[in-house]
Amino acid sequence: MNLDLSFYLAVFLRRIHYFILVFALVSAAAVAAAFLLPAVYTAQATLIVEGSQIPGPLQPPSVQAQAMEKLQVAESNLMRRVNLLDTAQKLNVFADIKSMTPDQIVQAMADNTNIDKSAARGEATMMTIYFDGETGPKAAAVVNEYVTILLSEDAQTRKSIAEDSVAFFGADVNRLDAELSAMSAKMLKFQEENKDALPNTLNYRLGQQQILQSRLATIEQDISLLKDQKDRMIALFEATGQITGIAAAAQTPEAQQLAQLRQTLNTSLAVLSPANPKIKQLQAQIDQLDKVVQAQQVPTAGATGAPMSPIDVQIASMDAQTQGLETQRQQLIEQLDALKDSIDRTPANQIALDSMNRDYSNIQQQYNTAVAKQAAASSSEQVELLSKGERLNVVEAASAPDTPTKPNRLMIAGGGIAAGAGLGLALVVLLELLNRSVRRPKDLVRTFGITPLATIPYMRTPSETMQRRSGFVALLLVAVVGIPAAIYAVHIYVAPLDYIFGKLAEKIGAML
Repeated sequence: MNLDLSFYLAVFLRRIHYFILVFALVSAAAVAAAFLLPAVYTAQATLIVEGSQIPGPLQPPSVQAQAMEKLQVAESNLMRRVNLLDTAQKLNVFADIKSMTPDQIVQAMADNTNIDKSAARGEATMMTIYFDGETGPKAAAVVNEYVTILLSEDAQTRKSIAEDSVAFFGADVNRLDAELSAMSAKMLKFQEENKDALPNTLNYRLGQQQILQSRLATIEQDISLLKDQKDRMIALFEATGQITGIAAAAQTPEAQQLAQLRQTLNTSLAVLSPANPKIKQLQAQIDQLDKVVQAQQVPTAGATGAPMSPIDVQIASMDAQTQGLETQRQQLIEQLDALKDSIDRTPANQIALDSMNRDYSNIQQQYNTAVAKQAAASSSEQVELLSKGERLNVVEAASAPDTPTKPNRLMIAGGGIAAGAGLGLALVVLLELLNRSVRRPKDLVRTFGITPLATIPYMRTPSETMQRRSGFVALLLVAVVGIPAAIYAVHIYVAPLDYIFGKLAEKIGAML
């Protein structure tokens, strides 16, 4: 397809005033914005998460956290409303801060603040804080104030965590100590209340039970023997009227011992003199036992005062012995019943004591663990007080920049000029596409199917030409002079351009 370049050039020249108008309008606005936008100075500071100065195995783990998590928490604390307001008002960050509401101040501080965090495997974890200010010193002051807040809050947080850990484990130790004391008192009270049925004395009580059972069997045998002797003596007396043989068999132990001592005395007198100490000792024992035996064998008076017969004396002696043995038997039975009751209660006491011992052991284990953790927390507190643990540290403090970082005036102006040219050219093309009128001989041929003999261009009068040029110049002056002047007036008397652009960006972002 052949392009009629001369025709398109003629069309462009015929509509060049539209191109120049759009170009001048956009270029003037861009140049005005480039020179009217305020300078922005960016200051920055770099911090690093410094590792503990104490070797890992020796460092208590109370105040340890992931480095990136530490930076995220630090950023959240820094960007709190109170910190942003205090910093802005303390340093008078914005020129018109007195006319700004607290919400506007906080939003402006957040918009001008940027924080980058980096943490890669095998590399240090770092944080870089940026702030855009109206002047270099002011931007550097804000960043350094941010750094001060971060370091202060990091130290305070680490110290607070360490102190809270010590207090928590201290309270836990006190609680467990009280539980141990209560459990010890409970066990002691239980043992006092059941001291006759404790598991640790079970073997002794079983042995005692066997001994008492053996003694009971012996006493019951003696009682049976005495009763048998009494019956035989009464039967013999009733048959013969004598108690010979029975009396000797029914002698009391004291009488039998007296007889043995007299026999020993007679044997000793055969070889020793009566003045010998051994003889005197035997004689004294004999005299003492003789009184006891006489007291046992002397007939007692009955209800009428008549003396008792020998048979009655023997029967009374046997009854007395039998009564004594019965008393001993009853005491043994009571002791055996008490032992049986304590032995029967021992298994239940064993279960109860085992349960209390398990509870005591569990509490003791928890207590030992809490004491160990309390010691670790105390060591960690000392580490944090001496600033020897993991912490934030400043690698490079903020310094006042000499040159502004924004805006790039040359790029804004150049971009505006290029955009003006593009929009002007686009407007010319659009107008040409919308124009369906006949302007060339080939249009006549294509539209009506006729071939013209000649073409005569449109001839403007001098007044039309002057009017056209005057309108073009007026529009050009408006675009070149009026628009920058209007932009400047808006910037000075209404609101700064950067503020207006920021609001527009927020609205566009909200709509999107």
